[in-house]
Amino acid sequence: MARKLHLRVILFHAIIVSRNFRRYVVIKLTERAATKVLEILSRQDPKPLGLRIAIRGGGCSGFQYAMEFAEGTTERDKIFEFGELTVFVDQTSLMYLEGTEIDYVDGLEGAGFKFTNPNVKNTCGCGSSFSQ
Repeated sequence: MARKLHLRVILFHAIIVSRNFRRYVVIKLTERAATKVLEILSRQDPKPLGLRIAIRGGGCSGFQYAMEFAEGTTERDKIFEFGELTVFVDQTSLMYLEGTEIDYVDGLEGAGFKFTNPNVKNTCGCGSSFSQ
């Protein structure tokens, strides 16, 4: 019998609490990242439901992060609330994103979203793909 999981968000941390009350931090979205996504989302017409974060095959190391606006949901989606921002992650991607922190950085080398994933074993030189 599959365990039923309950999703809860505490201060921009997506937490999964299982029946035995063990807590797992699935995704952490910094306030700076959530603010930037909400800023971009507010300029969209029609307004999407929220942000979809996924792992896709590709890149020189095997996997790539994907961020796109979600127009709908699927039955395989886990839904997280980060303040006013709704984030959708499919179950397969969730396995690869466990413990990941997503931040928005703006510096001399450019601006963009930075994924810090503790499960990554190798990254490519361009920094846009990884392997586990």
